[in-house]
Amino acid sequence: MAVVKPVAAKPLAAAAIAQLEADGVATLIGTVVNPAGLTHAKTVPLRRMGAFADPGLGASPVWHAFAIDHTGIVYSRAITPVGDQRIRIDLSALRILGDGLAWAPGAFFNQDGTPDPHCSRGALGRVQKRLTDEGLSAVVGHEMEFVLVGPDGGRLQSHLWAQYGLAGVLEFEGFVRDVTNAATASGVAIEQFHPEYGANQFEISLAPLPPVAAADALVLTRIIVGRVARQYGMRVSLSPVPFAGGVGSGAHQHFSMKRGDTELFFDGTGVNGMTREGESAVAGLVAGLPEAQGVLAGSVLSGQRMQPGNWAGAYVCWGTENREASVRYLIGGPSNPYGANIEVKVVDPSANPYLATAAILGLALDGIERRLPLPPETTVDPATLTDAQREQTGVVLLREKQIDALDVLNRSSLMRKILGDEAVDAVVAVRRYEHDNYGALSLEEIADKFRLAWSV
Repeated sequence: MAVVKPVAAKPLAAAAIAQLEADGVATLIGTVVNPAGLTHAKTVPLRRMGAFADPGLGASPVWHAFAIDHTGIVYSRAITPVGDQRIRIDLSALRILGDGLAWAPGAFFNQDGTPDPHCSRGALGRVQKRLTDEGLSAVVGHEMEFVLVGPDGGRLQSHLWAQYGLAGVLEFEGFVRDVTNAATASGVAIEQFHPEYGANQFEISLAPLPPVAAADALVLTRIIVGRVARQYGMRVSLSPVPFAGGVGSGAHQHFSMKRGDTELFFDGTGVNGMTREGESAVAGLVAGLPEAQGVLAGSVLSGQRMQPGNWAGAYVCWGTENREASVRYLIGGPSNPYGANIEVKVVDPSANPYLATAAILGLALDGIERRLPLPPETTVDPATLTDAQREQTGVVLLREKQIDALDVLNRSSLMRKILGDEAVDAVVAVRRYEHDNYGALSLEEIADKFRLAWSV
């Protein structure tokens, strides 16, 4: 499998299609991710590549309102069966998957050609542009945790599994090898790939890229992992809590920022070498995370992962190399070739990755714009602090009930400024549907029902 070079959307050269045909491509897949975190797709024969890019393929507005039970549609004033939109793929991000398939990320546009405000990729693009307009830039590195399960979602044997153990690699060495090879062939840069804490759980860390490209790479990696798992008679669970009582899966995001050539999180004169703007970016994140919780971890299962002791960032605070803090500062130096960066641990795989990144970077930018002061650092497991100590330092626990987090998101003028009213309304609608219809079920029932809900 060869990596295809970026293709210009206009003008679309016949030579581009000819080259893809020479590489064996016959079918092109375009994907979008909806507010519930579901990955949707359309396919076309390769000769229709130009039409998929412009004017795009028709899709109902209800794509933004499909629910994770795969039957529900959450209608609203803005989202009804009436009307039509266009999904346009970004040919500059096209990649070859192999076996006659190529893939490109898509975005929603109105029929008059204007961007659809519900579109998650468009929302992240707007935040990325805001950074650029302010003289700032960011790169994002995604982590992808997942659990291998049977074709029906059942447990696989794990007699030799140990946390981060070699046996996990050897038990699934063909899967690990083929995912690595397929990722390399498709232009995905895997930084590391290892067994995780839970049985049959793995984590893939991706190299940092500009925000939109990084989210695209995560979607592509999910496709690659899902395809390879099928070849071995398995499926991949991207549920925040695949099995009741078991280890949850996160989707942590790392990011760094620059103003021009100046790094904001190291080589400065502030705390831990941060610049003043770097401190404010961290402060913006810490201040805004409770309002963003519904975007980052708002599904009906997210609250079961969001518990102290799960390394899920349940406490809103920041700390250097503190895996229980919601915002972890990673030091630079010889051990970190990318330099110091920030990890947000709240995000889980049920989140739309484009909206999650837009929320995170938007909060960091808000902190910079408002010149927020850096709050005190939490240097211990925040669960070990007394109530008085947490109150004194401003450490709070994220909302245990996701429905409460959605109410906060719905009322947040800040998140509406960052993502847009339409995107926030859509997230709140599909997530409330989950809680209204399934929130009364037991954890075992919810975990079983939605184990493969976000799988590809």
